[in-house]
Amino acid sequence: MLNHTKHYINGEWVDSTGSDTIEVINPATEEVIGKISSGTEEDVNQAVQAAKEAFPSFSQMPVDDRVKLLENIAKEYENRKDDLVKIMTEELGSPITKSEQIHYQMGLAHFKQAAEELKTFQFTEERDNSYIIKEPIGVSGLITPWNFPTNQISTKLASALAAGSTLVVKPASQTPFAAIIIAEIFDKVGVPKGVFNLVNGSGSVVGEAISSHPDIDFVSFTGSGAVGSSIMKNAAEDIKNVSLELGGKSPLVILKDADVKEAARTALTQIATNTGQVCAAATRVIVPEEMHKDFIQAMKELVTEFPVGDPQDKNTFTGPQVSEEQWKTVQSYIKKGEEEGATLAIGGPGRPDGIDKGFFSKITVFTNVQNDMTIAQEEIFGPVMSVITYKVLDEAIEIANDTVYGLAGYIVGNDKEELKKVASSIRAGQIRINNSKSDLSAPFGGFKQSGIGREWGNYGIEEFMEPKAIMGMPSN
Repeated sequence: MLNHTKHYINGEWVDSTGSDTIEVINPATEEVIGKISSGTEEDVNQAVQAAKEAFPSFSQMPVDDRVKLLENIAKEYENRKDDLVKIMTEELGSPITKSEQIHYQMGLAHFKQAAEELKTFQFTEERDNSYIIKEPIGVSGLITPWNFPTNQISTKLASALAAGSTLVVKPASQTPFAAIIIAEIFDKVGVPKGVFNLVNGSGSVVGEAISSHPDIDFVSFTGSGAVGSSIMKNAAEDIKNVSLELGGKSPLVILKDADVKEAARTALTQIATNTGQVCAAATRVIVPEEMHKDFIQAMKELVTEFPVGDPQDKNTFTGPQVSEEQWKTVQSYIKKGEEEGATLAIGGPGRPDGIDKGFFSKITVFTNVQNDMTIAQEEIFGPVMSVITYKVLDEAIEIANDTVYGLAGYIVGNDKEELKKVASSIRAGQIRINNSKSDLSAPFGGFKQSGIGREWGNYGIEEFMEPKAIMGMPSN
């Protein structure tokens, strides 16, 4: 049992002011693997006070020292690799190979990228009679999701430390132990007291206290649109800055000259990775009408390449949903798809054959989907795909943009002009063509209801800064 009922406040592990705890469940076994403290408003107050007191000195720390701090964090993060991979496999249910190749690696990469960005980051600029300074935004509240326990917390932490802001962090209560290891890493490398504070607990208590606290200057949140809206309302009370990375219903547009088998493999990878629990996943596949039959057949042949099962098995590609609640949500959407007239081509309701325990869903593909169906419009956050057909390219673009979301878009094909046309026409924050690699120096964030602000690279650092213009600065 991993019992960790303390918070990290002002450089120390301290008891909560409350006595309630939250159980953490292994979603593959449905067994309790540990518990954490259910933090209180008073715990948040103490953390905010520590961050507030630490801000004046940390915000003035020389840039070279902050670079060194980030580099030291990255080194110690590497020392804790085995611990991080193990805990993400247990608390998230991520297949062990994915815990190492995706979750661990992305968390590490953000600290390294922020250190490199900071070496050349321009904190000052001269324009005519103006001298412009970018200053740390202040005390920042970070509220992070369960689906990427190291990636999301690391990108926010790395950017904030690079900027010189101090922090109060609330990780998701479903996956808190990866964040606790990161707190241990920060403690080990000597992050100054009060700069980083971690309070575990529920969103309704700890998250609410962070987003409404008058001494927090900025809130960075990743999660659902409903919670993001609530955070904006709380922040509006004292005009707090917010950055929100919310949901998505991203399109994958397949061009008529695409290789059918590679397009099918790309589509399946999108919903099978992290059990479809990816905000930027391409869950709406828009395929040429004349390719549809071959595309579905190719997916049926390729789905065995994405086995669902025990996260401890190195051959497993797809693990369970994070919780029973999320499993029930995914199952309800599969049922809704059938009720609205979509056709099941792959998968369906219930657990995969041979699995009788754990929150496992079948990789599920619907055809004969109309873009106004619930499964094509609402974020399911599971391994469920809607396949929609088009006749001409302009129709594909129209379907791609017919959503309240705009986080990402994907294109598979060869014609350069058509690739450019679709990429420039999709209203989303990040477009990937033909399985292009991720670029952590590029901005990540969404249009429309997918959020406000950007993460990654210098864009992420700037979220934690405010520009100040000084006119008439005397010359040396």
